[in-house]
Amino acid sequence: MRYLTVHVRPTDEGTFHPLAKQLVDEPSITREAIRSVELLADGTVLLFAEGSGDRNRYEEIMESSEFVIDYLVSGGDQWLAVSQFEPTDTTRRMLERQRESDLIIETPIHFNADGSLRVTYLGSDKAFQKLVQKDTEELPITYEVTETGEYVPDEAAFTRILTMRQREVLKTAVEMGYYSVPRESTLDDVAAVVGIAPTTAGDHLRKVEERVFESLVR
Repeated sequence: MRYLTVHVRPTDEGTFHPLAKQLVDEPSITREAIRSVELLADGTVLLFAEGSGDRNRYEEIMESSEFVIDYLVSGGDQWLAVSQFEPTDTTRRMLERQRESDLIIETPIHFNADGSLRVTYLGSDKAFQKLVQKDTEELPITYEVTETGEYVPDEAAFTRILTMRQREVLKTAVEMGYYSVPRESTLDDVAAVVGIAPTTAGDHLRKVEERVFESLVR
């Protein structure tokens, strides 16, 4: 089995989520990852996602939206949200095609800082080519291929269990020598580079360590 990792983004001013621009522009909120997304029989979308930051502000945005039918949020600074909403036309058509394709989407799907999605597909090279060619010809989206190769589940395990922000903080910490012996940087240094509070950086790294160690001993 092969895998293909791409960054997917709209080519026009549209978005994949009807509230995407508002959520991206809100500095107190970070969208982390999509755990599950499903097109329901009535044409609405059920989304299970992960975020961080100001949960109250997120709920305000959801509550005031004409597109959101229902939602539920659980957690504190790092939270999980389930929402049912009216999708954009591009999202609806993409999900309809996913039902018909021979490809499997590996979850979670991660959000990039610019609002694009980092998606990993599992399948054959022929199916990848068909997907990219057909979608880019018929939908207002672009695919930027970032990685492809033979799919080895064990090698992808750590990528699957960490959110985009957790990987960003971990990558910064490693590059700055936070885990070196002797330690070459402090938590304050790492936080300053990422642009978050030291306590938040510490929370992210502790969650990374917890998830990685749990994965190793299972």
